Amino acid sequence: MSHYDLIVIGSGPSGRSAAIQAGKLKRRVLVVDRKDRLGGVSVHTGTIPSKTLRETVLNLSGWRERSFYGRAYRVKDDIHADDLKARLHQTLDYEVDVLEHQFNRNHVDTMMGMARFTDPNTIEVATEAGDFNIVTADRFLIATGTKTYRPENVPFNGSTVVDSDEFLELGQIPRSLTVVGAGVIGVEYATMFSALDVRVTLIEPRDSFLDFIDQQTIREFTHQIRDNGVDLRLGSEIEKIEDAGEHVEVTMANGRHVRSEMLLFAAGRMGATTRLNLDAVGLETDHRGRLAVDRKTYQTKIPHIYATGDVIGHPSLASTSIQQGRVAACHALEVPTLGESPWYPYGIYSVPEISTCGMSEEEMQERGIPYEIGVARFRETSRGHIMGLEHGMLKMLFSLKTRRVLGVQIVGEGATELIHIAQAVLNLKGTVDYFVQNTFNYPTLAEAYKIAGLDAFNRMPIPEEYKVTRSKKPAKSK
Repeated sequence: MSHYDLIVIGSGPSGRSAAIQAGKLKRRVLVVDRKDRLGGVSVHTGTIPSKTLRETVLNLSGWRERSFYGRAYRVKDDIHADDLKARLHQTLDYEVDVLEHQFNRNHVDTMMGMARFTDPNTIEVATEAGDFNIVTADRFLIATGTKTYRPENVPFNGSTVVDSDEFLELGQIPRSLTVVGAGVIGVEYATMFSALDVRVTLIEPRDSFLDFIDQQTIREFTHQIRDNGVDLRLGSEIEKIEDAGEHVEVTMANGRHVRSEMLLFAAGRMGATTRLNLDAVGLETDHRGRLAVDRKTYQTKIPHIYATGDVIGHPSLASTSIQQGRVAACHALEVPTLGESPWYPYGIYSVPEISTCGMSEEEMQERGIPYEIGVARFRETSRGHIMGLEHGMLKMLFSLKTRRVLGVQIVGEGATELIHIAQAVLNLKGTVDYFVQNTFNYPTLAEAYKIAGLDAFNRMPIPEEYKVTRSKKPAKSK
C-alpha cells in the first residue's frame, strides 16, 4: 500500500493541471486513469479530436478559399474517413507523449485502472489484468469528466446510430447525417460535416439553442449555417428513432420525418461518477452525475475531497478546467495562489466559430444597465476582403455610465483567437476609449475592434473632459 499527499482521479485538463501543480510543489502525487493511455476525454474523444477534425475538414475541403474559387473548389477531390483520421491519430499520439513527459519531469506517478473509494482516505484501483491496487492519500481530486448520454429508446449500433465518442471512429463519410441535439457538440459536428458537402439535418426539440450566447450573435450564426446547407429544425420533440437498415429514420412530433445514412445523438453528457462508489465517502451527485463544489476552492462537502472540470458542470471548458485544477491543487496543499479572472472566453469551434466573453445583450437588459452597441463586419476590414470572408461579425457592449466594455461576441473566422483581446480589456476594466485610441495592425481581422469601438463611440455622449475649450478671442496674425 502506497500513501500520497494528493491522488487525482482522471488525467484530463483539470486532472493534469492539478497533478503538475502538486508535482512542482514537490508533493507526492498520483494520477489514476481508467483508460490505457493518459489524457482523458479531452485528448481521446473530446476537445482535441473534434478541433483536429475541424481543421482537417477545412483544409482538405478548401472551405476557406471557396469564396474566391467557387463552391466546387476542393484541395482533395475524394475525401475519405481515413483522410480525416490520419491527422487525428497523429495529433493524439503527440498530446499523450507531451503529457507523459510532463508527468515524468514533475515526478507524478501514474496508475491505469478503474478507481473506487473504499473509505474517505482509500481507493481501490482495478486494472485490466484483474489486479487490485490499494492506495491512500490525505487529499483527493475527482476529475473524471463526463460520458455520453445514451437513452434506452435510441437504437445505438456503433455504425449508423452513434454517440459523439463513436462518431470519431466512423468507417466512411456518410452522404447524409442527422444530428440530434443542438448543443455545443452537436453544432460543431453538424457544421463540420456540412463543410464536407454532407447533407446535414440538425434537430433540437427546444425552440432555441445555445441560449447562453447573445441572441443577435445566434441569429447571425443561424443565417450563416443555413446558408452553408445545414437544415436546422427547432421546436419539435422526437417520437422515434428507427434503424431501418439502409437508412436511419427519425419521426418527429410535428409529423415530419427525417431520413439519413447516419445519425449522431449528441443530446447531453453525464458525469462519469457512477463507478467511484461515492457512498463510501458520503458524497451524492445530481441527476446528471455531477458533483457540487465551492466554486472558489473546488472543495466538495467532504473537505479533503475536491472536484474539477466537466464533472462539476458549467462551463465545462478545457480552458477553465485547467485553471480549476491549479486552484484546487494549491488549496488542497495549503499553498497560496492567484484566483481565477472574473471574465473568461467561451469558444465554440463550429463552422463558423463563435466566441464570447462577458455579458450578452440580454444580460445587460436583465440587469437594467444602460448600454451602447458597436458592431463591425469582417467584410468591412481589408484583411477580411483579402481572405475572402463574406460573413463574420464582432459585437461589443459598453456601459453608457462608465464607458466600460462589458461584453464581446464574435462569430466568424478566427473568433476563438480574436476574443482574447476582449478578455484582456474586460479584466483590466477598459473602456470604449481603448479601442478608439489604440492602433491595430493593418490589415488584420483584429482591426474589427477599432471599427466596432468607433461605431459605439460616435453614438455615445462625449465626456466633459474630452471637449475642447476654444478661446473667444481670435488669434492675432503675425
